Amino acid sequence: MSVRNRFGTAAAIALMTTVGAVLLSACGPDNAGSDPTAAPGTSAPGTAAPGGSTHPGSPSTSGGGTPAPGAKEVNGTTAANHLTISTGTRAVAMNGTTVDFGTVVRDLAWSPDGTKAAFVDGNGDLVVANPDGTGKTTLAKNPGGETWSHPSWQHAAKDPGDDSLPDATERFENIVFAAAKGGVLRLETIPAKAVGGTPEVLTPHSSEGGDPNLPQPPQTGNTWANAGGRHGEIAYANTPADEVYIYDDYIRPAARDLGKGSQPALSPDGEHVVFVRSVSGHDHLFSRSTQFDQKNEKDLTPGATTDYTEPAWSPDGKTVAARTPDGVSTLPADGSAAATQVSTVKGLPAYRP
Repeated sequence: MSVRNRFGTAAAIALMTTVGAVLLSACGPDNAGSDPTAAPGTSAPGTAAPGGSTHPGSPSTSGGGTPAPGAKEVNGTTAANHLTISTGTRAVAMNGTTVDFGTVVRDLAWSPDGTKAAFVDGNGDLVVANPDGTGKTTLAKNPGGETWSHPSWQHAAKDPGDDSLPDATERFENIVFAAAKGGVLRLETIPAKAVGGTPEVLTPHSSEGGDPNLPQPPQTGNTWANAGGRHGEIAYANTPADEVYIYDDYIRPAARDLGKGSQPALSPDGEHVVFVRSVSGHDHLFSRSTQFDQKNEKDLTPGATTDYTEPAWSPDGKTVAARTPDGVSTLPADGSAAATQVSTVKGLPAYRP
């Protein structure tokens, strides 16, 4: 049975896993004061345990792991490859070492310019911080009884020649994330510069204004939002339907069904999406165009003998990183070569632009 299928329902929210701090190799840190052996924090009632962020559509908890006896831990993150790995503890792997954020970090995501990190902390709150863990700002405090997961930066640049926003360099910048309450999943959104704000429910429609005469996309069961492109498109998954949707609310808000799958990741230009689908007992990575009239799906991991999950795109759009049971692997985004393991750190991969 695939990992995704074991944990791909809303019931997975209730699972709690406790793990120790991740001990990672250190080679040339660019952040002073990092402590690879920092102990995890504590979690508040109603949130996942410090060791992992268990969320619907997720194949496993984002807990740190230790190598087999006698094996050497391979960090696998460098300043050159931009890869980072959040492990559900205080330690985030980046630049060949670990950075102690001073709190549990779950589901870390980077801002489009790489200067800020958004994540869910040990209290279940939505937090933004500097890359070294300092300057924390609580965008929204969890009201209790909810589980928040997988934040993503939604950025829409100002159109060239648009004089309606003369002093703005961006049209909007939000954080979109999944919120589960009472077993019901919805997407929520909040401005990225909020302080102690209140998130709003994101309501996907099939057309601008939500024409009631047209079939509407599901309003609940939505999770794993991932934004990309200069217009702030959002790919997300719906469970238990196991469908991937893309939502564009830049000019003409509309949601479209892209087909079967989960855990979608949009390319930096918003032109392609990589997602997870079970094939012959393993989770494979598939890619396809986000254009409605192009359905040229491609299996990037044919013949996979392990599970590839939680994909992330490199800033240049040429590489995809994915989580495996043994750590993190990368592969060409066009599927021209097989995946190669680059890290034994077990957690959620993300690229810092």
